[in-house]
Amino acid sequence: MKCLDDFRLKFGKQELVPIMIGGMGVDISTADLALEAARLGGIGHISDAMVNTVADRRFNAKFVKEKLQQYKFNVSNPDKSVVQFDLGQLAEATRLHVGKTMEAKRGEGMIFVNCMEKLTMNAPKETLRVRLRTALDCGIDGITLAAGLHLGSFALIEDHPRFRDAKLGIIVSSLRALQLFLKKNARLNRLPDYIVIEGPLAGGHLGFGMDWAQYDLATIVAEIAAYLKAEQLDIPLVPAGGIFTGSDATAFLENGAAAVQVATRFTVARECGLPEDVQQEYFKASESQIVVNQISPTGYPMRMLTGSPAIGDGIRPNCEAYGYLLDSGGSCSYITSYNREVEAHPELKRPKVMDKTCLCTQMRNFDLWTCGHYTYRLKDTSRVLADGSYLIPSAEHIFRASQFSKDNRIALPDLPA
Repeated sequence: MKCLDDFRLKFGKQELVPIMIGGMGVDISTADLALEAARLGGIGHISDAMVNTVADRRFNAKFVKEKLQQYKFNVSNPDKSVVQFDLGQLAEATRLHVGKTMEAKRGEGMIFVNCMEKLTMNAPKETLRVRLRTALDCGIDGITLAAGLHLGSFALIEDHPRFRDAKLGIIVSSLRALQLFLKKNARLNRLPDYIVIEGPLAGGHLGFGMDWAQYDLATIVAEIAAYLKAEQLDIPLVPAGGIFTGSDATAFLENGAAAVQVATRFTVARECGLPEDVQQEYFKASESQIVVNQISPTGYPMRMLTGSPAIGDGIRPNCEAYGYLLDSGGSCSYITSYNREVEAHPELKRPKVMDKTCLCTQMRNFDLWTCGHYTYRLKDTSRVLADGSYLIPSAEHIFRASQFSKDNRIALPDLPA
């Protein structure tokens, strides 16, 4: 019986443990978590979601405060079209976040940045260009294009010196999405270095409609593999979403996958950015407490815990400080929902808003508990302490437990002496 350690992900002459820790924002997949994955010979992701906020938190910068001061006059205005990101500050925040992470890298693995197209930031093309190019400038090993079709993203960096040097990948949830991406970028003569195929059991935003349960990761992977073979394209495939044990992962590699992307198991790692009290909620979660809803302003369905404080919370939009989901016209669907409820309930200081959530503020405050489908199984991966709480394992333990797991066994962390 094989385990993940019997396989290697090959990028040219470089061979890696075929474990990729997925990008989780906002700063849930921290630099510390990504650095551990790289040290252990795999691939770790940092996320550039709300990078100004993350840079403030990591390096005591003042990007958010300065942006709020600049646009404070507009706080009560439902029209946010005037609120813009300073591209120089965006580049500097990215340099801090990505650059400092790469400076600290040790080991034979790699560090990628997860870059979401849906972070439109009231200037979709301009801000995405800055984020991508600055990450390349800072020596990031690779960029995973996420949360969007990214039909024009390669074009934003085609003249960058590292365009053909860095590893560039795309997350898709269907063969059709991949075909669109490949067709749009055919003129560049630059294929993606890897394709993450994210299935319907993934955490956070899903690349499916509310009919997500009708789809199956293994089927989608097989369809894409057959297409690439027919087109004589040799691109490593990385299944993701619902891969919980090392044996789950090994099954995909035995069928031809190059690696797997995993995240749920690492949400409860010591190096993860989630506060420990939230991690305990993940451990305690039951299957019935995990739902897919449509409260994200991005338009994508999103999986989360029903106990998330963000659900129904009518917090005032804070676009002047954040505003990462403002479209090119300065709009966000949460603003519309919030203003509707304020008008309907003028007597309430903080109305209930059930149909959408202020994703920026709630994710920044760790009050929107996005999760994978199998989060309810996390309790089976740790030990209960004397006070009734669960032991928070190290990222190294989780990584090694997955790397060497056979027969769906899950190695538990040792209790402290």
